[in-house]
Amino acid sequence: MNPKIVSLAVFLTAYILFVIFPHRRTWVALAGSLLLVLTGALSPKEACLAVNWNVMGIFVGTLVIADVFMQSRVPAYLAEMIVDRAKNTAWAILFICALSGFISAFVENVATVLIVAPIALALAKKLKMNPVNMMIAIAVSSNLQGAATLIGDPPSMLLGGFAKMNFGDFFFYRGRPSIFFAVEIGACASFVVLYFIFKRYTAKIRLLPVEKVKSWVPTFLLVGLIVLLALASFFDPGFGYLSGIICMVFAAAALVWERLANKHTFFSSLKGLDWDTTLFLAGIFIIVGGLSLTGWIGVLADYLAALVGTNIFLGYTLIVFFSVLFSAFVDNVPFLAAMLPVAIGMSDKLQIHPSLFLFGLLIGASLGGNITPIGASANIVACGLLKKEGYHVRFGEFMKIGFPFTMAAVISSYLFVWFVWK
Repeated sequence: MNPKIVSLAVFLTAYILFVIFPHRRTWVALAGSLLLVLTGALSPKEACLAVNWNVMGIFVGTLVIADVFMQSRVPAYLAEMIVDRAKNTAWAILFICALSGFISAFVENVATVLIVAPIALALAKKLKMNPVNMMIAIAVSSNLQGAATLIGDPPSMLLGGFAKMNFGDFFFYRGRPSIFFAVEIGACASFVVLYFIFKRYTAKIRLLPVEKVKSWVPTFLLVGLIVLLALASFFDPGFGYLSGIICMVFAAAALVWERLANKHTFFSSLKGLDWDTTLFLAGIFIIVGGLSLTGWIGVLADYLAALVGTNIFLGYTLIVFFSVLFSAFVDNVPFLAAMLPVAIGMSDKLQIHPSLFLFGLLIGASLGGNITPIGASANIVACGLLKKEGYHVRFGEFMKIGFPFTMAAVISSYLFVWFVWK
């Protein structure tokens, strides 16, 4: 069979199935990867090389650290302190959202929602208020800040791996403010939106202290990991291997600490990790690798470059807002993985540095998922937690917060990136 036809057919079929069966996305990705190898579209060696093992190491390593950090109860303890010190309920909710954003810059978004959700639900019960809006705000806040750093979310890791960007490059890249500052400007704009949503809650509240920190060791491990990732850029400027190794070493240290301190077996600690997303990410690397190796990425890049001609602003705008629209309904990981090489190809055709298109792509793909309850895993988890509490989140109900929040964040970030990187 023609490898070019097979790779395109597998990619398109997988995408359709991602939309129809979102809860079976991992099986779809793995089946598509296996089909590419069995049909000869990719050799086993090419499939293995298509996976960015550095990114996989970062993802699995940070999953372990995040899980241990969550079990330490430090995030929940901090959330409780913030709520008690807020001047009223509105500011307590806003501070919880800000804390969610801060944690998700270093911890995967779903883990962030699971860390903060109990505090939000406890606050809602104490005030006898509907927790739906608060939980939606926490989910979208975590999705926003996940794009700010290399280890915040899989899309950031994908971008870092593809563009050879290290931890420090997310703050300053080629002597200019990088994606971190674009995301923070978007966060400030979206914070104003959240303020107008929650400003009517003026009652002063105080939670009874129930959270106790089990240990500060996981916090020290997380801080140490961040410091070493920042320093790794000096020893591995090409983002080839070192960051993944560092994350895996710290993960091993966290597992050993869990075994000694809490008597958890290695198997029980590893069993609770998000292996579903891990395998999904590996499968996506292979499927997109099939497109790239058979030349389809180049074809799409040529088409888009011809469509925008020499108008760089038009090309940048199309990438950002097409990404927002697409990611509102489809998982942003496969979309971003497919579009990263396209953005590079378009940049080459227009003879510009790819940073403009790459940063625009990350903003659109990461923030677009905030529009709908199915646009990001954190949104699905937040809605699932609410369902357990007896609250069913309607599509329109989510969009009342998600849409204005997303537009405020995207437009401000989009303008910042354009003026800095045009």
